[in-house]
Amino acid sequence: MNRVQGKTCIVTGGAVGIGHACALRLAGEGAAVAIFDRLDAEGLALVDTITRAGGKAGYWHVDVTREADVARAIDEVAERFGGVDVLVNNAGISGSTRLTHEITEAEWDQVQAVNVKGVLFCAKHAIPHMRRAGGGSIINLSSIYGLVGAPDVPAYHASKGAVRLMSKTDALAYAPDRIRVNSVHPGYIWTPMVEHHLRASGATDLDAARDDVGKLHPLGHMGEPDDIAWGVVYLASDESRFVTGAELVIDGGYTAR
Repeated sequence: MNRVQGKTCIVTGGAVGIGHACALRLAGEGAAVAIFDRLDAEGLALVDTITRAGGKAGYWHVDVTREADVARAIDEVAERFGGVDVLVNNAGISGSTRLTHEITEAEWDQVQAVNVKGVLFCAKHAIPHMRRAGGGSIINLSSIYGLVGAPDVPAYHASKGAVRLMSKTDALAYAPDRIRVNSVHPGYIWTPMVEHHLRASGATDLDAARDDVGKLHPLGHMGEPDDIAWGVVYLASDESRFVTGAELVIDGGYTAR
């Protein structure tokens, strides 16, 4: 119940899906949680859920593609909760399903802006606070498609490969500051983003599509947001104090082939 007691954790894209689960589990383990998102109603509802359960949480409307928004919000979190100890870079989009010979520059740039620049901006402005605190943990949500390829969504795959190597670079650069940086690589997790991706890919029977994609994993089914959230709790906690530059793969065996 106290695995991250006293820590302040920022979760981007925290209003729904994996981010929502991370915020709930971190709060349940004693953290003050700052939820960054553009889904105001969902974000405020989550804050209400956490505070009613006796936890600490706040919501900030943040577009992670806008550096000024990110810098302002992180400074406000530090002022409200007394610092920043953990950053969970979860905000992301799947984007266009067009292949490389079809995708437009605007479609490509949109995915990179959210999935890559968003990670950059949040880390950039959280690191000074972590340095002042004497250390911290940055947890970047990549994907199985930051590790292996597939013949679809090239912009998304490129972005998640970038996040993987950004994590390793920052792990090396900020290890002297006792700031740990790791990437998490989920398989298919049943979230609004995956549901949107299946619809955009032409699925008309979502139940059948969910079952078919689930069978791509050796365990035979998709994961749930909590499967990822508990891994994030581990990386946020002092249990992982000797873990940096690592890839935590939570994928039902997808990449074991």
